[in-house]
Amino acid sequence: MRSKYSITIFFPCYNEEQNVARVAGEALQTARQISDDFEIIIVDDGSKDRTGEIADRLAEQNPEIRVIHHEVNKGYGAALQSGFKNALKELVFYTDGDGQFKIEEIKKLLPMIEKYDIVSGFRIKRQDTLMRKVNAYLWGTLVNALFKIKVSDVDSAFKLYRRKIFDEITLSSQGALIDTEILAKAMVKGYTITEVGVNHHPRIAGKQTGAKLSVIYRAFRELFKLKSGFSKI
Repeated sequence: MRSKYSITIFFPCYNEEQNVARVAGEALQTARQISDDFEIIIVDDGSKDRTGEIADRLAEQNPEIRVIHHEVNKGYGAALQSGFKNALKELVFYTDGDGQFKIEEIKKLLPMIEKYDIVSGFRIKRQDTLMRKVNAYLWGTLVNALFKIKVSDVDSAFKLYRRKIFDEITLSSQGALIDTEILAKAMVKGYTITEVGVNHHPRIAGKQTGAKLSVIYRAFRELFKLKSGFSKI
């Protein structure tokens, strides 16, 4: 299938030296199947391993790939902000650099972008620990109650957007609240959202960082800050 849209595909990486080449390869392969006008962006969020080095080599070998480096680890939200701000194409899609999603499943999302401004992939069967699943459920219930987003898998890292959205909203979240902030502010601006089921796979290399106490603390701190200023959006 070929998309009539130009598209940016990007993914953030933090210490993903074992995954970055594989995910970039999947992104390139899929992009060539769906569009004649695309770019791939790798956001290296201050990795301490060889992630940045490998990403630079991939960019040298493939002109469609660009790399954005953060000198220090700024957080998940900051990495996504860098991707969105640097996206040049009409559509922008992001996933994580850990390889737990198959980028080719973007083909399930593309038909829906004809009718909606944001297409969010929800995990059909989440391949995480029980604790992460429980935390995700409680977090999703909370943010949906606070912001009326009505999305079943708010933090799923498999989303397709019309890039123009990011010209109209200002993002501040540096951490895990970023998905909630985007969806909430986009809804206030009148943008439409739908969901499509996608598969989720076990992490086969590297380590998860989303369950760290510092990450959770930052998410709640940013949550209450967003809620307090929500009426001003």
